[in-house]
Amino acid sequence: MKDIIRDRLNKMEDLEQRRMLKDVMTGLFLNLVEYQETLNRQIEERVFNELEPEEVRHDVYASLCPREELDPLHEFLYPMVPGDSEPQFINLAEVAAALSKQEEMKLCTLFLQCDTSQIRSLARSKRQFKGEMITSGGRYEITVRLKQSSVYTGRIEELYRIFRKNSLPWKTVHIPYAYKFMDCILISCASEWDNQETVKQISIQLEELEPYKHMNLVPIWNIQRMEMKIGGFPVPAADRVNYEHVLPLRRTGTEHGYLVDGEEANIRYIKRSEEEITVVSPLDKSDSWTMLKVTRPMNSGIGRMHYPLLSNRRQEGYIGRYIRQAGSPVRSKGGIARLTGAFEVSREVELEDVKILPPGQEIPLTYELNSFVSDQVRVQTDKYRMRLLFRAVARDRSLAGSYLSDDVLSFLVSEVQLIFPEYRCEGAWV
Repeated sequence: MKDIIRDRLNKMEDLEQRRMLKDVMTGLFLNLVEYQETLNRQIEERVFNELEPEEVRHDVYASLCPREELDPLHEFLYPMVPGDSEPQFINLAEVAAALSKQEEMKLCTLFLQCDTSQIRSLARSKRQFKGEMITSGGRYEITVRLKQSSVYTGRIEELYRIFRKNSLPWKTVHIPYAYKFMDCILISCASEWDNQETVKQISIQLEELEPYKHMNLVPIWNIQRMEMKIGGFPVPAADRVNYEHVLPLRRTGTEHGYLVDGEEANIRYIKRSEEEITVVSPLDKSDSWTMLKVTRPMNSGIGRMHYPLLSNRRQEGYIGRYIRQAGSPVRSKGGIARLTGAFEVSREVELEDVKILPPGQEIPLTYELNSFVSDQVRVQTDKYRMRLLFRAVARDRSLAGSYLSDDVLSFLVSEVQLIFPEYRCEGAWV
C-alpha cells in the first residue's frame, strides 16, 4: 500500500497539491496502514505459534571446543561427558596389568578432522602407529592402533532411551563430531616403566593422517544433567494407585525443554504444561528427579565457536508444519524433498532424485545414525534400497566440500530412514 501511495504522489505534477496530499497521507492514512500491517503480522505469528510443535524445545545443538577453553558458565553448551572438563589421568599400574593380560587398554582419545570414507577406511585397516609416552621417569616408545570411540555415540543412544521414557517422538540427532573420535589402544611398549610414575604427555604419529589429528578436543551440546526438586509433596493421582510429583520450571526457565531420567519402572507417564512437569509414578516419596535440560540457544556476543554449531532444527514454513502436524504420509519424491529440505543443515544440499534399487551388498557413502532404533517387525535382510541423490548448492559454502559434507547426507538419509523402514536408505552425490 505504501508503494502505491508513493507512486501516485510521484505522478502528480502540481507540487502544491502533492505537498497537501502528502501531508494528509502521512498524518492519517499511513498510520492506519501501519496499524493494519501490525495486526496482520500479529495474526500471522499467532497462527505460526499455534502450529509450533513441542519438539522445537528439544532440538539438539553441538560443537567442539578445546579442553583448556571450556567455559563452565557458557550460556547453553555443556560437555557431552561431564568428566571431559577435568584433566585426564592414566593409571600406569592398570596399563601394565592390561598389557600382561593382553587386554585392550585405552590411553587417550583424539579427533580426526577427516571425511567419512577416511574414518571408515582407517577403522577397517587396523593399522598400527608409533608414538611416545612421556612420564615423570622418562620417555617410552609405544605402539598403538586406532579404534572408533563409542563414548559419545553412546551418549546419543542414551538420549534416545530417555526420549522413549518421556514418550516423545525421536528426531535424528546431528552430531557428526561424535563419529570422528578415535581411541588410541596400546599394543606394546619398548620398555617397562615404574608404576609410580605419572604420565605427562602422549604423542602419536599418524603418518599421512597427522595434519588431521587434534588432541584435547571436547564435544559440547546444549543438554545439561541436573537434579530438580519437586514443589511440595507427592499427591495421589487420579487412578488412586500412583502419585503425582510436580516439578516447577520457573526457576530454571520455562522456555527450555526438559526430559525426565530415571528407572523406567518408576515412571508411569509424564504430563507437561508451560510452567511445570508432572511425573506420575508409583513412588510415594521422592525429593528430586534427575532431569535433562535441553537449553534453548542464545547468543551473548562474547564467546566464539571454534567449530561450526550444528543442530537437527527444522526451519519449515506454515505448510510444512501443518502437513507434519496433520500426520500426512510421505508418498512422493516431492514429499521426500520437503522432508530433507526442512532442516537448517540442508541449506547447502538439494535432493535431485530418488531411485529404488534391488538388494545389494555394496557399502554406501552414508552411514546410519539411528542404528539403535530396533525394528522387530520387518526383516532387515533382502530389503530394496532407496538411493537418495543430492547435489551441492552454493547458498552457503561453510560446509560444502568440507570433511562434514558426507555427514550432512548421512543425517538427512537417517531421517528419511525413520519414515521408510521397509527400505534400506542410502545417500550419494550426483
